[in-house]
Amino acid sequence: MYLYIIAVVIILLDQLTKWLIVSNMYVGERITIVENFLYITSHRNEGAAWGIFQGQMIFFYVITMAFIIGMIWFIRKYGVRDKLFGIGMGLMLGGAIGNFIDRLFRQEVVDFVDTYIFSYNFPIFNVADAALVIGVILISIHILLEEKREKNK
Repeated sequence: MYLYIIAVVIILLDQLTKWLIVSNMYVGERITIVENFLYITSHRNEGAAWGIFQGQMIFFYVITMAFIIGMIWFIRKYGVRDKLFGIGMGLMLGGAIGNFIDRLFRQEVVDFVDTYIFSYNFPIFNVADAALVIGVILISIHILLEEKREKNK
């Protein structure tokens, strides 16, 4: 299925970019891409988004494994007939596995995309995080479109 290919591509891209950051930058080092907007900043996170649940690795192992198993079970049980939904699922699966690999082997997640949006310093993130968010957005759009189709019947 194409969604597994998407997941593998996300995992490889995520791990490659994290390896480049770890190999070439010290923690806290920052490279300016677009002044006052986009930076590459070497950062480590032992928690989740916005640094919540710092150091709770067992919690993350359990939740992430349950999520991955649940997604694979859902895909196998119901299949994926809609491309938008399948792409979203592939992105989410790849993102979850990408960050799981970090937690498993590093006991922390490597983050590096540092953005300022209207002077707000958005939390630093990585390819896996971006894939998860984009996947959720695509699945949400799919659900809204499905609801609209059902309503029009």
